[in-house]
Amino acid sequence: MRREDSPVQSDLEEKVVFVNRCAKVVKGGRRFSFSAVVVVGDRNGRVGYGFGKANEVSDAIRKGTDSAKKAMIPITMKDRSIPHAVTAKHSGGRVLLRPASRGTGVIAGGGMRAVLEAAGIQDVLGKSLGSSNRLNVVKASFKALSQLRSKEQIAALR
Repeated sequence: MRREDSPVQSDLEEKVVFVNRCAKVVKGGRRFSFSAVVVVGDRNGRVGYGFGKANEVSDAIRKGTDSAKKAMIPITMKDRSIPHAVTAKHSGGRVLLRPASRGTGVIAGGGMRAVLEAAGIQDVLGKSLGSSNRLNVVKASFKALSQLRSKEQIAALR
């Protein structure tokens, strides 16, 4: 981490959801490349995800982190939880998010847990339905979080 941008970086939390190794067979043997899914959040209602591909793991993670920082979205929260239950689907990955009472914690697994913790949501019940593909679960989690609306926003729309 560089000195000049350390104040900006200190409030963002990065989580590597998974790293995938891909092999290409060439004349001399196998040539490996890597892809990484990274979730970045400020634990205060802003979160983003990124997908990076490179020939080295560290480069793939760096590219994914840069992409995630550019794609950050604001999340509507109610206290430490979410305002209402929501479901979302991306490709084969389906997720269900329900608000939980104070002190419950994040009850979710895999990529969904990384997204919820990076967003700063502390009490939520999450269930991953359908595919267990971690990229699709992360994308479905983002769709679900982007559907959240507060009482004031719903009243304004009516």
